[in-house]
Amino acid sequence: MNPPKDKYSAVWVSHSSMGDFLKCPRLYYLHNMYKSPETRNKMSIVSPHMSLGIAVHEVLEGLGDYKAEDRLKRDLLADLETAWSKVTGIRGGFKTPEEEAEFKARGIAMIQNVIKDPKFLGNKIIKLKRETMNPNYLIDEDQNIILNGLIDWIEYLPESDSLHIVDFKTGKREESDSSLQLPIYLLLCNALQKRPVTKASYWYLESDKIVEKELPDLKQSEKNVLEVAHKVAEARAKNEFKCPNGEDGCFQCLPYEKILRKDPSLKFVGIGGFNQDLYVQI
Repeated sequence: MNPPKDKYSAVWVSHSSMGDFLKCPRLYYLHNMYKSPETRNKMSIVSPHMSLGIAVHEVLEGLGDYKAEDRLKRDLLADLETAWSKVTGIRGGFKTPEEEAEFKARGIAMIQNVIKDPKFLGNKIIKLKRETMNPNYLIDEDQNIILNGLIDWIEYLPESDSLHIVDFKTGKREESDSSLQLPIYLLLCNALQKRPVTKASYWYLESDKIVEKELPDLKQSEKNVLEVAHKVAEARAKNEFKCPNGEDGCFQCLPYEKILRKDPSLKFVGIGGFNQDLYVQI
């Protein structure tokens, strides 16, 4: 595996950024590339669903920082309170106390499901190498494209000396079979460590349902990911990020366009992770 020519000039792609591009290239530009001339920060629009996901993921992914024998001793509801304090109020996209209470109750129910049946969370795990950036590798040397991503949980299966990829889901909608998420995770695991991946699952936390997925073919996964990554790289090279709906914009990109126009329906609520300017639709 060759190192990238230059990580700073490379085209970085991930499940979320490529997802933005597929929804609307203009959305991709505004969310992943544009920087405010005043703050030099990128921008993001927060919502209750996003904040719920952030808080619950912080609690569960945080368990990976503890030894296997200590994880199930954690007070997960107390950990949720700590995580929730970072997204509470308007900063988390909650317009009323009632709305926040509804979403927080959903988060509590998810954590209670985990407490009742932690499944594999007490088993051994592995972590992909991560420094200041998410785990990543050079997926296309010629075009200097880097694939990156952060896998929620990687269980070690000692009986087969292999791995089980798990993604925590806080939404109600099931992941589409056409999603690039699982192929990306498979590629990252294959590139960054030696053990094979033999199992992959989505854990829908609200219904407490684990859905095991058929592992995609590795070569086909790379082909599918590169197909989108090359389109992203081409758009960046040409600096062309047109909304499919034309100048009128679409549901995906219009909220970000409103930020540029300083529309009062988008309110600045602070600085988030990775130095992003956070906005809420009011």
